[in-house]
Amino acid sequence: MHPDASLHQRRRPLTTAELATIPWLDRLSPFDYERAVDDLRISDAVSGEYVCRTGRPVTYWFGVVDGLLKMSSENAEGQTMTFTGVPPGGWFGEGTALKRESYRYNIQALRKSRVAGLHVDTFHWLLDHSIGFNRFVMNQLNERLGQFIAAREIDRMSNPDIRVARSLAALFNPVLYPGVGEVLRITQQELAYLVGLSRQRVNEALTALAEQEVIRVEYGGLRVLSLAALRSQIFL
Repeated sequence: MHPDASLHQRRRPLTTAELATIPWLDRLSPFDYERAVDDLRISDAVSGEYVCRTGRPVTYWFGVVDGLLKMSSENAEGQTMTFTGVPPGGWFGEGTALKRESYRYNIQALRKSRVAGLHVDTFHWLLDHSIGFNRFVMNQLNERLGQFIAAREIDRMSNPDIRVARSLAALFNPVLYPGVGEVLRITQQELAYLVGLSRQRVNEALTALAEQEVIRVEYGGLRVLSLAALRSQIFL
């Protein structure tokens, strides 16, 4: 496919290995599974490319197979507010898909990412036919609510170390992002974009967290050593 083709035009069926990363497929009956797999498509998003744009009508429910996305919005003055990052295993936009409304946020790739999509019509068909799928979506909505409540609290924190710790805890959420595991592949600059701090200040915070053995900085990413501490400990 020509490299200038849109994300939608570059879509293709998922491989067997890619299907194995979809966390809700094993909740489906064999018939529903085949219906979902027939509809699922995946595209490679390049760094900076938009997956969703504010004001565009919903067409797919999206999930990250590999890479890292950013969810944000812009106010009337053109200032950008970042809500969260979306690492591997994360599916997002179920609220928008449920209401079939236009997006109220932007989703942008922070680096090259593989993004899967389930058409909104198939999304609603599964809601009508699959109890397992319904439970997955309800759990997603519940976890998402908690995530955004925590994000509001993070925005009011003045301690940069705590801001970084709580933001990392959100990215390591095992329910919303089961593909992350114990190691998050992220650069300090990408984390700075998500937290809203300078890369230098993020580096200082990560050093402090590593000294307290809450995380370990590894080549190409971060390993969590104590998720409970990231979520609740006060770092001075």
